[in-house]
Amino acid sequence: MAQKDYYQTLGVTKNSSKEEIKKSYRKLAMKYHPDKTKGNKTSEEKFKEISEAYAVLSDAKKRKQYDMFGADGFRQRFSQEDIFRGADMGDILGDLFKGKGFSADSVFSQMFAGGGRGHGGRASYSSSGFGDFGGQHSCQRGQDLKMDLEISLRDAYFGGEKMISYQLEKIEEVKVKIPKGVDSGKKLRLAGKGLEGGDLYLTIKVCSDPEFQRDGDDLAVDREIKLTDAILGASLEVPTMDGVKRIKVPPLTQSHTRIRIKNQGMPRFKGGGHGDLYVRTLIRFPKEISKDQEGLFQELKKEEW
Repeated sequence: MAQKDYYQTLGVTKNSSKEEIKKSYRKLAMKYHPDKTKGNKTSEEKFKEISEAYAVLSDAKKRKQYDMFGADGFRQRFSQEDIFRGADMGDILGDLFKGKGFSADSVFSQMFAGGGRGHGGRASYSSSGFGDFGGQHSCQRGQDLKMDLEISLRDAYFGGEKMISYQLEKIEEVKVKIPKGVDSGKKLRLAGKGLEGGDLYLTIKVCSDPEFQRDGDDLAVDREIKLTDAILGASLEVPTMDGVKRIKVPPLTQSHTRIRIKNQGMPRFKGGGHGDLYVRTLIRFPKEISKDQEGLFQELKKEEW
């Protein structure tokens, strides 16, 4: 489901200044503040939405990342902890409701204490003036970033290093070590490569290969064999990740038979060793036959097979 647009949430545009964004947030906060709406759940959710939008758009670096990646991409890279880290809503609301018996700290404590914990169960809004949710202080580190990293199946097989680039204040380049046997969904952490000392998390996506199919630690490849080879048996060259190997096709091999080559699959990500390679035989029938060949098949047709 698509994320809500922060600019629309605050009723501003991409060209709005920081002061215009702040002014709009103050106006909406006055309207939807939970202390003022007396526990109305709809207003409370609206207040959370505008506060989240303001936490992003009031911060130049977060706003730049949001504009760059869009709503969906931004939320994939930033947790709620990251979004609210360093925000100044407490100062704004403290000034907004000064002398009226409303407490910004108490409201945010109630709203975010249960669901505002980020990675590792750590609360991190104390730098914003919201109080210390959960009794632990923010570590004051930079923001983590999340990105997808596409690699080939051969990259996953052989491992090695890959250079990637991404933009913060400027285009950054970093060398990533690809572990052997890594599969889609695995995450790599690059310490200190996020915003201002935060970490960069890379989610691996292994692209499909034109020749091999992957099933966990095993690989599979299709090879055509002639009808006569399927009946009489043959020696067949097959590709592997480490080069061409020759295997024996037994006589009377059926179509779609899988012949296993041990230890020629993917390196096991954990535990060592390799999976297996399975060669699937596909019988190739001739497109035409001679009169003599037809006669032979007619003779064979009379036999019991």
